[in-house]
Amino acid sequence: MASPFFFINKKSGDLQPCQDYRKLNDATIKNTYPIPRVEDLLDHITSAKSTMFTKLDLCAGYNNVRIKEGDKWKGAFITPQELFEPTVMFFGMTNSLATFQAMMDGIFADLLLEGWLVIYIYDILIYSTDHAEHQQCTQMVLQHLKESNLFLKPEKCFFDVSEVEFLGLILRPSQIGMAKDKVSAVLNWPKIDSIKALQQFLGFANFYQ
Repeated sequence: MASPFFFINKKSGDLQPCQDYRKLNDATIKNTYPIPRVEDLLDHITSAKSTMFTKLDLCAGYNNVRIKEGDKWKGAFITPQELFEPTVMFFGMTNSLATFQAMMDGIFADLLLEGWLVIYIYDILIYSTDHAEHQQCTQMVLQHLKESNLFLKPEKCFFDVSEVEFLGLILRPSQIGMAKDKVSAVLNWPKIDSIKALQQFLGFANFYQ
């Protein structure tokens, strides 16, 4: 196996390494573990009539999941210098999302049923109406992360706020709003000149319907 390797630009301006795993993904048995529906998560949040939010963003994401010994060769990728075999899962592997979601659901299994926590892949949201209770819930989540050796990106975390962006939407007490940059992206979309470009636009716009 030798999947192609390249870099893409991140919002922060940094470069993110990527592997073209399309050939590998075609031959991979798909993990059917369910990814939460965004609509269901929003229903949980709004029905709680929350007034306070804490959003946590994990470092490294899928890189926290090690690849089973004996399977590393399958994810091998080639660069101009050398061929490498990964030790952890990468974004782009077909089962990365499901595997990581299953891991997070397992770590927080005792808290997800409490009605003040939702997790979408590596985005964690704590919501409540009482400040003291909110801080206690946040402490429990942080303790779970510590025990699992998972770390956060401080610059992407927001504690005890009344407005926060979550999954491309703006959450406020009893209200869900649209992020200005997402609306601008729809309004100022470049000229569509191919079927693929049309599919990209429809996929983005349908999410914001």
